[in-house]
Amino acid sequence: MNQNYFLFLSNIEPFSFLSDKESSIQFFSNSISSVIRQDVLFCSANNSIKDAAVLMKQHRCGSILIKQEGRFIGITTDQDFRNKVVAADLKTSNPISDIMSYPLISISEHSSVFEAFIKIMRTGVKHLAVINNENDAIGVISNSDLINAQGKLPFLFIEEINKAVSYEEISKKQKQLPQSIATLINEGAKAQNINNFVTAITDAILEKLIKFAIQEIGQPPVKFAFMVMGSEGRKEQTLKTDQDNAIIFEDVHEGELKSVNAYFLKLGEHVCNMLDKTGYDFCKGDIMAKNPKWCQPVSVWKKYFKEWIYNASPKALLQTSIFFDFRFGYGDISLVNALRESLFDFLDNRTIFFKNMAENTSHFRLPIGFFGNFIVETKGKFKNTFDIKGAMMLVVDFARIYALQNKISATNTMERLELLYKKNVISESDYNDISHSYNYMMNLRFINQIHGIINEGGEPDNNINPKKLSRIEQKTLKEIFKKIETRVKLQQDFFA
Repeated sequence: MNQNYFLFLSNIEPFSFLSDKESSIQFFSNSISSVIRQDVLFCSANNSIKDAAVLMKQHRCGSILIKQEGRFIGITTDQDFRNKVVAADLKTSNPISDIMSYPLISISEHSSVFEAFIKIMRTGVKHLAVINNENDAIGVISNSDLINAQGKLPFLFIEEINKAVSYEEISKKQKQLPQSIATLINEGAKAQNINNFVTAITDAILEKLIKFAIQEIGQPPVKFAFMVMGSEGRKEQTLKTDQDNAIIFEDVHEGELKSVNAYFLKLGEHVCNMLDKTGYDFCKGDIMAKNPKWCQPVSVWKKYFKEWIYNASPKALLQTSIFFDFRFGYGDISLVNALRESLFDFLDNRTIFFKNMAENTSHFRLPIGFFGNFIVETKGKFKNTFDIKGAMMLVVDFARIYALQNKISATNTMERLELLYKKNVISESDYNDISHSYNYMMNLRFINQIHGIINEGGEPDNNINPKKLSRIEQKTLKEIFKKIETRVKLQQDFFA
């Protein structure tokens, strides 16, 4: 990028979690194997709690992996001994499997340190097993290992959210997000990692606000789940985002429905209002849990999806496509899983549905003309710019359509593309071209938004001025747009 978009980052004061001893960019980009102990302490699931404790003491290790039938299945830590043995007065002769954490959460040895941060934040665990290409554990990484290696870290952001006692505190913390992201960009973090970081923060805020609401209005009368859709559902939130959410609750007898529905509408209203005050604007299309239409029992949600799949016109599908990116946010995940199973059942042999979905991609126009020139706005607030989000939505739609056809549960665009490649739905060259293109545009989008907030003191937007890009960046974008146009056209022809 030219100086207009690049130099502003150098004036941002680094956060205190950056190390004095080494560049943060080097640390965040390091392989996870660089900060783990290259040995694995493990025992059999049938070993006693005492045997495991003796091993941990001998090796001065705070955790031990549990192995059964040749594979690692769980982990036990010092905390488990305190909470599950001493505090519960459990016999040390019991098998270690009685107190292990299961299932084992793992990460590839080829992952970066930053990816380990994100996984710890998103899963809430304190230890990750590090595995090699053969799926064997080669070490364990803990949140304390990362803290010792680098000092204060991004996941402490979430700890402060979890300690908040009001949405006002959370709002103040959320306002620090742009500066945090600017630092990560400055230190070379990948766009996908930044998306994951933003998602982890948003998920933590959502969970905290729902807990605030439940404290205020009382415990839910039946099982429920708070779902998120759109960019949040895809784990692709940027700094310009609004709410897309809903509530699903278990079916109840007709006589209970009115009171149960009233509770969840009240919950939805509280949560959506707090989200708005915390920095997540109300959805202009009113796709929120406080809208009675999107606060319904399981059976109604199944009817919605069946109707959209069996009878919806292309125009109607255009308005409801974001619902197909639904993701669990809080509550009982089994309700969301059941809805997804029904969705996949409805999709069997629904060729017209996929034809309509593919046809709808024609509504998004790439900002490039016949002669290879950028098409920009000619007047108004965004004069001389184009909206990069529109181009990115073509990739989102491309991945969504094939993912639904192949019953892929992942909602994240990059995850969908990777799974489509592994299933041989798309070629290796298509996967590389599309995924690299999407990451490039996402990174450009983040930089543009940070520039608008920090340098210009305004609101983030998705509008790029091509004249503020270098010639290489302009050429790269033009090539990306051509590749996207070709892939989308082939998809439209495939489902025609």
